[in-house]
Amino acid sequence: MSAWLPTAPCTPRDCAGHEGAGRMPPVAAALLLAGCALTLLGVLCVPVVRLLAPARRDRLTRVWAYAVVRAFGVRIRVTGRPVEPGDPPSGELVVANHVSWLDIPLIAVVRPARMVAKSEIRGWPLIGRMAALGGTLFIERDRLRALPGAVRALSDALAAGSSVAVFPQGSTWCGRSSGGRFRPAAFQAAIDAGAPVRPVRIGYRTTETDAAGAAAFVGDDPLAASLWRVVSAAGLTAEIRVLPPIPAGSEPDRRALARAAQCAVASDSANRPAVSVHH
Repeated sequence: MSAWLPTAPCTPRDCAGHEGAGRMPPVAAALLLAGCALTLLGVLCVPVVRLLAPARRDRLTRVWAYAVVRAFGVRIRVTGRPVEPGDPPSGELVVANHVSWLDIPLIAVVRPARMVAKSEIRGWPLIGRMAALGGTLFIERDRLRALPGAVRALSDALAAGSSVAVFPQGSTWCGRSSGGRFRPAAFQAAIDAGAPVRPVRIGYRTTETDAAGAAAFVGDDPLAASLWRVVSAAGLTAEIRVLPPIPAGSEPDRRALARAAQCAVASDSANRPAVSVHH
């Protein structure tokens, strides 16, 4: 098994589902259509948006990502201080736990960054082309020999001032536990580039209880089934906690840096930041 290709024990049957309040099917269907339409619109606009100045491009990316999540009927709660478009540009390795396909636009809401994706996506019709235009870094997850090259690509992007977002668990987990450990390879790129690591914690709730099962996209779960669970769950809220950056030089090696980021994401103290913004 490749270091880039860990597996999770989560399965759709055991981990995915929602027992709380639900929306009427016509309402859920309308949200599904709205979310898919906004997603497609964003994909089609990528070539034009790339021509804009970085600050304006990031601002539009945030607006689009926020609109997509809201269109699918999901509220957003951000705690901590997101990096603002007017902040001085700097490369950061953004790392987060991985629960759902929703995690990707949620990261863009608080910190637009170049995403890391498996190389197979490059060959997908339309989406692969647009992902490449959007600056996605493609890696061959099933080839261990390709790992050093992937680390160099991440390091070069960080050193050039780009922020890069990665899910170091390497697979989605249902979110009902701490999930898999953070794999250290991407953290070597941060060390090589001297870039800080920005931990982000993602969780899902309703007004009643934890709702990780409604948002979870795990195992061989069909995307259509996951989309329907999300739009059908009434009151679903995504909670994003933006944590203070960890300097790359603060830990002796990549494994220690990965552990520090994982502890920050999992820490109880990370769940009670001083600043809270509701959307």
